[in-house]
Amino acid sequence: MRYRPFGSTGLEVSELVFGGGAVGGLLIDAEEETRREAIDRAIAGGINWIDTAASYGQGRSEEALGRLLAGHEAVHVSTKFSIDTRRLTEIAGQIEASLTASLERLDRSSVTLLQLHNQLGAETQGRMLAADEVLKPGGVLDTLERLREQGLIRHFGITALGETPSILRVIGSGRIASAQVYHNLLNPSAARAVPASWPVYDFGGVLDACARHGVAAMNIRVFSAGVIATDVRTGKERPLTPGDTVESETQKARAVFEALGENYGSRAQTAIRFALAEPRLACVVFGLAEMSHLEEALAAEAAGPLPSEALDQLQAVYAG
Repeated sequence: MRYRPFGSTGLEVSELVFGGGAVGGLLIDAEEETRREAIDRAIAGGINWIDTAASYGQGRSEEALGRLLAGHEAVHVSTKFSIDTRRLTEIAGQIEASLTASLERLDRSSVTLLQLHNQLGAETQGRMLAADEVLKPGGVLDTLERLREQGLIRHFGITALGETPSILRVIGSGRIASAQVYHNLLNPSAARAVPASWPVYDFGGVLDACARHGVAAMNIRVFSAGVIATDVRTGKERPLTPGDTVESETQKARAVFEALGENYGSRAQTAIRFALAEPRLACVVFGLAEMSHLEEALAAEAAGPLPSEALDQLQAVYAG
């Protein structure tokens, strides 16, 4: 396992981060023996970071980690909170209550990283939170700084979804340690310009901003909720970017793998190796549903980033 700097925090994170989310769902849905085997194997394989959230399985992911990480206190844990945008006068109280509950489920006195789970926008709409609510006095970041001073969290960050100008504004504040960045074979716009002939929601400039401000970029949705990894549909596929559907994502995936084939491993391995080819990413957060997926991911990391000829092939697909 190789390790990369986690932004400007001084931490080193494994290139692969074990994702405890609901799409793969292993920490939520699998038998306890399988969960324990997966965590032990991940740690033995060099993974030193596990990512979860209060919302994953309504807390069941955190509860599982509270049991499974006993004796593995050196492993970094990141979790997330969401703001109920109908209660904006209670931002501090919401964050504090969510963290208290997360720490209890995780059976930890603190976490390495706490991240805002809401998407960001110019205005608060539904679950989308206005950047002003994050940056204002007494807002999200002020509350997180206070929790850091109390020793309950070491670092804090955001989920870099929503409206790109607002994402860039919060990253540019210089106040956050991390950003969960949407980046995959179907939408690499956070890292590079994508031709108009390959329609995607544009996250242009996000990785440049992270690099400029020392923000650790955690690659999320590397499999696009499974659409990239397989043609088998589970019903958990849910595109997060405007304009995308399962059908449009499937069509893009088909074009990508018609070009690349199986020359770089399985579809999931190709997706991981594509992400590893981007040096501005601190790590790749991957989800899994069964033990074989973990072995597949570890083998992909061992094989290393996609070579330049594969990246050139992809650029031709995007342009076409």
